[in-house]
Amino acid sequence: MATEKKIDYVILGLLSHEELTGYEIKKRMDTTLKYFWGASYGSIYPALSDLVRRGFATKKEDTQNKRNKLIYTITDEGREYLKEWLAVPVEKDELRYETLLKLFFGNEQGAEQSLLHIKSFEGKIKKELPYLLGAEQTLKNCLDDDTTHKYYLLTVQFGIKTYNAYLEWCEEAKKFLTETENG
Repeated sequence: MATEKKIDYVILGLLSHEELTGYEIKKRMDTTLKYFWGASYGSIYPALSDLVRRGFATKKEDTQNKRNKLIYTITDEGREYLKEWLAVPVEKDELRYETLLKLFFGNEQGAEQSLLHIKSFEGKIKKELPYLLGAEQTLKNCLDDDTTHKYYLLTVQFGIKTYNAYLEWCEEAKKFLTETENG
């Protein structure tokens, strides 16, 4: 199971909640999941085809409008496959930020350039945080509607705590670089 593609599980997890098109799956990844997972159309569509081939999902054509859409649904086998993966210990959690990579090698450009990267990172976080706070409130208000909402809420709250820590670090890093550069 360790060699399987995580994209399969992400797709099956999304399909376990509702039927979706490939476009809708990508949209969920670009909005709801973007804080901790991502994928391109180039990986989603081949994975969908493979999941259908393996019997973990089905597809049907929706011809209600002029554009034919393929709608994917998880099968019982797909749901079991997802549950097996959910029971396996996590392989690795990784943090990859280009900002930190550039900061790590920041000595080559100096404090001024590093401060620009930190401020840019800070701006992105400040822009995204309100979305997470809104999602938290929405989920708190509908916890009784669907049991999956409590799990969504946990991931949103993780994001909020993480983003607040990032903002705190940004302030400390800017202060540190400014003081050590001028001192």
